[in-house]
Amino acid sequence: MPPISQRKLVVFDFDGTLVDSMPGIVATARAVMHRHGWTDEELGDMSRLVGPPFPQAYSMVYGLSEAEAQQVTEEYRAIYAGLGRDGWPLFEGMDALLGDLKAAGKLLGTASSKREFLLRRGLETNGVLDLFDFPMAKLSDHGDSKVAALGRALAAAGVDGSEAVMVGDRRFDAEAATSCGVECVGVLYGATAPRSELESAGCAAIADTIDDLRRILLG
Repeated sequence: MPPISQRKLVVFDFDGTLVDSMPGIVATARAVMHRHGWTDEELGDMSRLVGPPFPQAYSMVYGLSEAEAQQVTEEYRAIYAGLGRDGWPLFEGMDALLGDLKAAGKLLGTASSKREFLLRRGLETNGVLDLFDFPMAKLSDHGDSKVAALGRALAAAGVDGSEAVMVGDRRFDAEAATSCGVECVGVLYGATAPRSELESAGCAAIADTIDDLRRILLG
C-alpha cells in the first residue's frame, strides 16, 4: 500500500471535516428538542449528534423511537435547510488545501451521512463543488450509509482501497473506511471528538490542524 501522501483519491467527510457545521447543527437540534419538551440538562452535550446519520442519531444519542426520531429530523431539516452558508462555513484554510490537492493531481470525493442534495448545496454555497470529482452522500434515510457512499466514490474513481484515503472527524468515518479497505486520517480541528475516539477507531494518522492535514495528504 503506498504512503498516504501518494494515494490517488482523497475522500472527505463533510460535517466537522470540511465545514464547521457543529454550531448550526447543535443550535437547530436544540430548538427542535425544546419543542418536544427536552430540557438543556436532559440534552447534555449535543455535539454527540455530529457524526451519526439522521434520523438514527436521535435514537442513538437520546433513545427516541424510530417514529419520534423521524419527526424530529423533519422539523430539524425544515430549519437547517434555511441557514445557508452561515450554517456550514468551510474551516479556515480548507479551500486552499483543496486547491493544493487538485494542483497535485489528486481526485477528490466525499462520503457523507448528509443527504446528497444538502451535501451538494453545502459545497456549492462554499464555492468548492467544482473541485470535487465524486461528491457522494446518502441517497435516502433508510437503506443507505456512509459505507455505501464511500463505495460509490471508489467505484466512480475506478480505484481500490489501497489507492484512497478517507478524512473524517468521528469514529463513523474510520469504521466506514475500514469496511471499504481504506485507511482513515482523523481530524481534531473541529473539536467534534476526542483524540482517543479516533485512535480507538484505528485511524492511520491524526491531524490537529489544517496544516497537519496538508502535510499528511501531500507529504
